[in-house]
Amino acid sequence: MSQIAINTSQNVNINFNIASVGERMLAFIIDLLIKVAYVILVFYLFFNVFDLGYILSGMDQWSVIAIYIAITFPVYIYPVVLESLMEGQTPGKKVMKIRVVKIDGYQASFGDYMIRWIFRIIDTSFAGVIGLISMIVSKNNQRLGDIASGTAVISLKNSITISHTILENIHEDYIPSFPQVIALSDNDMRIIKDNYTKALRVDDREIISRLSDKIKGILKLEIDPTKMTERQFINIVIKDYNYYTGKDN
Repeated sequence: MSQIAINTSQNVNINFNIASVGERMLAFIIDLLIKVAYVILVFYLFFNVFDLGYILSGMDQWSVIAIYIAITFPVYIYPVVLESLMEGQTPGKKVMKIRVVKIDGYQASFGDYMIRWIFRIIDTSFAGVIGLISMIVSKNNQRLGDIASGTAVISLKNSITISHTILENIHEDYIPSFPQVIALSDNDMRIIKDNYTKALRVDDREIISRLSDKIKGILKLEIDPTKMTERQFINIVIKDYNYYTGKDN
């Protein structure tokens, strides 16, 4: 599975698995089935329960078209609205465990989702052939909407264990050392732990040192190196964060 390196706002590269074309197509089909189900249900209700046919019979052609558009309007805005509300996912993407992200590491905005939505008109042209070709030939399986908005769709199906998350085993009698860690976000802590774990695996002391200095700078901490090593410091920061944010197992 191909990967993409996304540079975060903390200037740290994190590798993500790119969602395959097949995963994206299945997500699209699931969303399409949901939209079709909505249209069938709505038309059934309006024509069989509210007798919309009788009301439309007395209207001109443009009024009828306007009502049909109003009824089916949620189908048209389905992708952009749900991706905005669900942080880059639709029900189909959620089922397939894939998500839209910005390649530059920042959170995708409504404007980015809007651009993807506008280009969907082109990407779905000719039964979706244009979008399919774009995903096949592009480096990161991007359709035209992704390229225009600077986004990519990543897979969330990585095998996750407690060592890959911000969670830490903390004893009930644990006493925290740095209350300043509450200034960090979950995303900050994921980045810290991910890079710390990778550095430990290859014994990269330079990365550990830089990471330690970065944390101290953000939290405005001064640590006596004779009393606490950089590794001990980072370990305590991770545990303290879990302690103060109540992230238990």
